[in-house]
This record gives sequence, structure tokens and C-alpha cells, in this order.
Amino acid sequence: MTTTLTQRYIAATVKSLSPAAQVDVRAELEASIADAIEGRVEQGEKREDAERTVLTELGDPTVLAAGYADRPLHLIGPRYYVTWWRLVKLLLMIVPVCVVGGVALGQTLSGAPIGTIIGQSIAAGLSSIVHVCFWVTLVFAVLERTGADMGLQWDVDQLPEPQPTGVGRADLIAQLVLLGLAAGAVLWDQFRGFVRTDGESLPLLSPELWPYLIALIGLEAVFVIVLYVRGRWSTALAVVNTALAVLFMSVVLTLLVRGQLFNPEFVEVFRAVSGVGQDTLRTLAVLLGFSVAGVSVWDIIDGWLKKRRDGR
Repeated sequence: MTTTLTQRYIAATVKSLSPAAQVDVRAELEASIADAIEGRVEQGEKREDAERTVLTELGDPTVLAAGYADRPLHLIGPRYYVTWWRLVKLLLMIVPVCVVGGVALGQTLSGAPIGTIIGQSIAAGLSSIVHVCFWVTLVFAVLERTGADMGLQWDVDQLPEPQPTGVGRADLIAQLVLLGLAAGAVLWDQFRGFVRTDGESLPLLSPELWPYLIALIGLEAVFVIVLYVRGRWSTALAVVNTALAVLFMSVVLTLLVRGQLFNPEFVEVFRAVSGVGQDTLRTLAVLLGFSVAGVSVWDIIDGWLKKRRDGR
């Protein structure tokens, strides 16, 4: 039995509808398609050509069926798209970083080779990105399909406040005070000592490091002053801030790995007094190294974010 294009089109349209809706939709389509074809035939078109033109104008039967069923054909519609996008961006800025840092820290503490640390950290970071995108999208797709109401409604109270970029006078004074305290701590440690044993001062840091640390603090102070004078972040200042952070991180981590950051005499006294073993010292060194790296990376990111805000 030969079926016409119209019969095939109607069958493709109603097959995804509920049985109760199929009868009404089938009758409506049969009537509307027949009327449209007759109108074209009366204007002189061949019936075969008129039928093909009418069905083409109706479009994909799946799309037409979705319209009858009031079923969305998008994964996430405009109702939830902005909320979904904001949440995905926020989680992608937090979760992968935490996962990579946690895996790298765990692998380092376990004594894994550097290649294993890098490989496992990258794999875990990529996996977390996939999971964040997949599960958040799945939740919002379900909300979209079920028509759930999350109670989200925008109002003017949600308008963001202007964000300061850290170039005001109060910021300048606060940063210079902190840098001054850091420089004072380095000098006090070198010439007075935070630890005394047998009536003599015992520096925490290696004695030969203090000039270089004072120089780094001085460079940071100069940068803060230049930033205040300029009044805003620029690409050049963001690059300089990145260079200073990388320089500080590389110096501290290199000295820490080589065992040259802390005064060997202080380390021995600390071990004797506290009774900790080599493994505990190694764990403390790893934690310190990750803390320094985390602060430096955040300083770099913060500088570029402020540059981006000022650029707007």
C-alpha cells in the first residue's frame, strides 16, 4: 500500500504525541494541509508540486510536534540560561583549582615523582571541569524540562556595587605598612633574632638571604607607589605585578627545595626541642611551599582581574 507524502508527514508528526492528542492533531493537520493544497491547485499548480510545497513550508515534523506538545527543543532556555552560565563560571574558577591543588599536595606528600604529580594533577583538573559542566547542565536541563520554578526573580537590589581596584590612598598606606612590617621582621630576625638559645640570637632564615628579601620588599613598595600615582591598573602594571610574584615564588620555592631558606642551626634546635622527625619537617616544607605558590598565583590573578575592571 502506497502512502502519500501527507500521510507520512502526519505520521511523523503525531508519533511522539500522547495517544489522546494524536487524534485531534491528526484531524487538524489533515484538514489544514488539504485546504492549503487545494488553494494552490486552484491557482494552477500541479497537485504533487502543491503537496510538496505545503509540507516543506510546515517544516520539520519533529519541531511541529514539539510545538503541539509545548515541549522545549533547547537544552537550557532563556529562563535559566543566565543563572546556569553564572554558576558554571563560578564553579570553574573554584573547583578545578582546588582539585589540582589538592591532588598535587597529596601526591607531593606521598613522595611521588614530579612527572606523576603533574600528570595526576592535570588529569584530575580536566576531569573536574567535565564533571562541573556535565552535572550543572544536567540539573538545569531537568529544571527546564519539568518546568520547575526556582523562585528566581531579578530586581534592582541585585545590581553589582562598583568594585575598588586597590589604588586608593587607604590601600596605599595599608600596603606600605604591611611591607614595612615585613621588612622590619626580616631585619629583626637577622640582627636581633626571634629565637634565642644560650643567650645568643638565632635567626630563623638563612643569614645571607636578608639583603635579597629586603630588595624584593623594596621592589614591591615601588610598584605599590607607582600604581597609586597612575591611579589605575594597566597591562604594563599587571605584567610587572606578575613578574614580581613569579620572582618571589621562584626564589622562595628554590631555596626551600634546596634546604637553604631556613637557618640550619635553627632547624636543628627546632628538631631537638620539638622532637619532630625528618618526615614531619618535609611535610611542613611542602605545606609552606604550596602556601607560597597559592598566594603568588592569587596575586597574579587578582592583578589581571583589576586590570580588566579598570579597562572597562
